[in-house]
Formats: sequence, C-alpha cells, structure tokens
Amino acid sequence: MPKLIVRRAPTSPIDLPVQPLLRRIYATRNIRSATELDKELRGLAPPAALRNIDQAVDLLHGALRDRWRILIVADFDADGATSCALAVRVLRAFGAAWVGYRVPNRFEHNYGLTPEIVALAAQDRPDLIVTVDNGISSHEGVRAAQNFGIRVLITDHHSPGRELPAADVIVNPNQPEDRFPSKCLAGVGVIFYVLSALRARLRESGWFVERSLALPNMAQFLDLVAFGTVADVVPLDHLNRILVEQGLRRIRQGQCVPGIAALCAVAGRNQQRLAASDIGFYLAPRLNAAGRLEDMSQGIECLLDDNPDTARAIAHRLDAINRQRNDITARMQTQALDSVDRLRVDVGELSFGLCLFDPDWHPGVVGIIAGRLKDRLHRPVIVFAPDRDGKLKGSGRSVEGVHLRDALAAVATREPGLIDHFGGHAMAVGLTLAAEHLERFHQAFDAEIRHWLSADDLHGRLLSDGELEPDDFSLEVAELLREAGPWGQGFPEPLFDGIFEVVSHRVLKDQHLKMLLRPAGVATSVDLEAIAFNRAREFAPGTDRVRIAYRLEADEWRGARRLQLRVEHLEMV
Repeated sequence: MPKLIVRRAPTSPIDLPVQPLLRRIYATRNIRSATELDKELRGLAPPAALRNIDQAVDLLHGALRDRWRILIVADFDADGATSCALAVRVLRAFGAAWVGYRVPNRFEHNYGLTPEIVALAAQDRPDLIVTVDNGISSHEGVRAAQNFGIRVLITDHHSPGRELPAADVIVNPNQPEDRFPSKCLAGVGVIFYVLSALRARLRESGWFVERSLALPNMAQFLDLVAFGTVADVVPLDHLNRILVEQGLRRIRQGQCVPGIAALCAVAGRNQQRLAASDIGFYLAPRLNAAGRLEDMSQGIECLLDDNPDTARAIAHRLDAINRQRNDITARMQTQALDSVDRLRVDVGELSFGLCLFDPDWHPGVVGIIAGRLKDRLHRPVIVFAPDRDGKLKGSGRSVEGVHLRDALAAVATREPGLIDHFGGHAMAVGLTLAAEHLERFHQAFDAEIRHWLSADDLHGRLLSDGELEPDDFSLEVAELLREAGPWGQGFPEPLFDGIFEVVSHRVLKDQHLKMLLRPAGVATSVDLEAIAFNRAREFAPGTDRVRIAYRLEADEWRGARRLQLRVEHLEMV
C-alpha cells in the first residue's frame, strides 16, 4: 500500500526557551519542560533505583576482593559487543585479577547463556559469569553454570518471561517490581549503571587508594554506551538522550576508543561532526557484520584494542565483511520481494503478520530483511533461515502498535511447544522453531497480529512536522535541528513536507534522483538542492511539481557544507 503523509497533531503551547520551530517540534514529541532538554549528566537517574543493584555490587566487590576469575558472556550484536568491551575495560581498570569474555557464534550456538556456551566458558575456569545484553531467558544456561560451580550475574534489558532464571543476581530494568524510571536502557546502559554503582562502592571503601589505582572517570566510557544505545535502536527517552549526547561529545573530541575512531574512518564519516544517525547507518552495520557473517569477537577486539594501527586493521576487516553482507542482503531482499509478489498472486491478501522462509537464505541477515520488508509492507514481518538439526531461526521486526515479544508470548501460550525459544523487545524479536511447525506458526502469528491491527493500520504512514516557512530554508536552521537531538527511535529526527516546483533534475548512478526545487506559491525563493536516494524510478520525466517529505540537512562535501533536502518520500502532483 502507498505511504500516507500524516502531519503530527498540534499540541497545546508549551513555554520552552528555544526557537519557535524547535518549540513546535518538541511539543509533538511530548517534551513538556526545559528539564527534559537538559543533556548533562546531572539529569541521569541514580543507580540505586535499579532493582538488585546493591546485590550486584556486593557480588562484584567480593569477586574483585577475592581475585575471582570473571568471564563476560555477550550477545553477538553491536549492543552486546559494546557492553562486553565496556565491562572488560572497566573491570580491568578496577584492578580485576582476570577478566575474559565469550561471545556465542551465531552459526554454532544459540543466543544467550546456553549450556553449550557455559561448557565452553568452563574451559576458562571462571568463578563468576557476568552476562551483558542477554541472560533473562537463560534458565538452562544458569543451571549448567551452577552445576560447574560458577556463580552468575545477569545484566540484561530484554523483556522477561513469566519466570526468571535462578541466577545469583539479576539486574534488568524490565524485570518485575523494578522501579527504575527508564525502561528503555540498552544492554550497554544496564552494565554501565552496574559498573558505575560498583565504582562508587569501591571509592567509598578506599579500594583505589589502597591499591594505588587511578580513580576511573565513568564518563570516559560513554563513547561505548552511546554507540551501543544507538545501534540497538532502543527508544531515545530523556535518559538515553543524555547517554548518547555525552558519548557523542567525547567521540567528536577524539576521546574515544581507537576502534570507534577507526570505524569512523573506514565508513568515511567526519568524527568531529558525528551524529547519532551516523552510528546507526554507517558504523553499527560494520560492527554488526562480524556477528552476522563470522564471529563477533572481531568486533569486540576492535573496541578493546588500544593500538590505533591494529584497531584500524580490524576496522578494515569489518568493512570488508560488511561489503559481503551488503551483497548477501541485496540478493535475499530481491528473493524476498519476489516471494511477496507470488503470495499476492496466489493468495491475494497478504497476512497481517507475515512469515517468509527460503532454505538458501543466510541466518545472519534475516533481521535486516525483516526490517526492510516491514518498512515496505507496513506490518510485522518474521524472516526465517535454516538453523541446525531441522530447526529454523527467525528474526522479526514490528510496526507501531504491536509489541512483538508480547505477541509471540501469546502465541506460545495458546500453542504450547510450537516455538522452541524466543525473546526480544516490542519492535524486534528472535525465535527458533522446528521446520515442520512453520506453516502452523504462520497461521497462529497472523491470527495474533489481527488482534493488534486493523486493515487501516496497514497503510504506511510518514509523520510530518508540517511545512517550513521560506526563511527556515537555511544552513543555520539545518544546523540548529541537527544540534537539537540526538534523534533516533522514539524521538524521531524532524521530517517536513510540502509541494515544490521542479526547476531541474538528473539521475545519479542510475538510481539516485538529484533535483533543484522551489517551494510552490512563494514569490521569491532560492532554488533548493534535493537528493532522493534510490528513487530515480519513482520520478516521471517532465513532472513540474512534486510533493515530498524531507529532512533539512547540512550536507558536507570536500570540507564545505551546504543546505540540502534529503527526500524520504516523493509524489507527482
């Protein structure tokens, strides 16, 4: 179905000390006070609000004091990698006797703290396992660790099931009875809070002075927190905006781990002007590529290496893997769209909850394909690929109005045994099921999604911040909007719409549309440069008017910045 441009509903005026355009934008993002715009660290909620934080600190303090071997078990995505690098770096700075890590291989192990990973971990002889960005569903893995005599601290942010694992301690803002004000922390945010509380305890006890250790400043690790938070596409509530903004400032100032600087370089991004969107669209995919196609330990090593030269070498390797990932993704996307077209012909109406599978698809990129199909088809999509032992591994992405993990939980309750394992968030899930259960699961999933969505909800919607005044088309306003973020999930970058006269156009690289536009109905106006990536086929030569949805941006080319409209939607009028 075609996308509809829907202008955000105006809200009652709010008194904010900002420019009128920003005041309008903030009002539609539920900003109600200047306090919510404060991006300084003083605005962070205290660690004490997290349930079990004191018990976690007790456990870690004892582990450091008694010189335990501490093993970090991470997830194989960018949130997991940054969480792991953060935990290893901080615990080493705190004087831990031994800190190592393990990360599951996507193709050999299941997600999280599984018995298989515990068996590998046992080879390192750890006294304590600390999970980062995983563990809240790892019942069997926790039991396996206990059988080895290994204690377990779970730090996670994923939604828990009805029962929690029998770990020594669990810290997760989304667990029952937790009163932490933000439920949107990424995994890297959770472990940051745990380690911040540990630092406070160690400082109070004289730990650093007694051991002649430099007192670490936790702010120095916010580059990793910002990276993982943006990469995991968690909602940027006030707390997360603070963490991301503070981390971005450090990256821009060159106060970041060499691996992040190296990823900026190989991605061709200006480190001094890095935005959250640069992490999401350019840096994170390169880090994630290691976990998708090979082994995320490469990404973790990139973030742990303190030598700029070796970090750069690893970053180049990650860039090469990402190019390979792009090729695989492009091929799978074409095949997936062909499958959708066949379904439309054979069935007529697509499922509200869509499932796709091909025996030749790569399990490392099914999440990317699910996300792209979700954007095109405006409904929840789960894409499956072959796993091991006749199992299918699926990754799903959702739309506004559907809590995807809760939807899977409802299916699992009604159909016991249909799903082997599942977990995730409102907008993204992972699951495993037997190949012979796919069709039954598809039917059950579609039926469940029909409880959440109506046919009218299947129209794609672009939420616009309305039209811009002629004076707003300036490099100064573009810079103002850029600095007003960080923008991201749940706090979207401003998007505007309007009707424009087409002064000229040309096609770049057979796919991108470059235009000169002039706001319609404006007597005196400057011609505006506009770029519509991958939309050349949508433009009919000879068109003299278009309606576009666009973002105002300061485009940088060879050291110079100029105003540009980045077109997100294009209609002939």
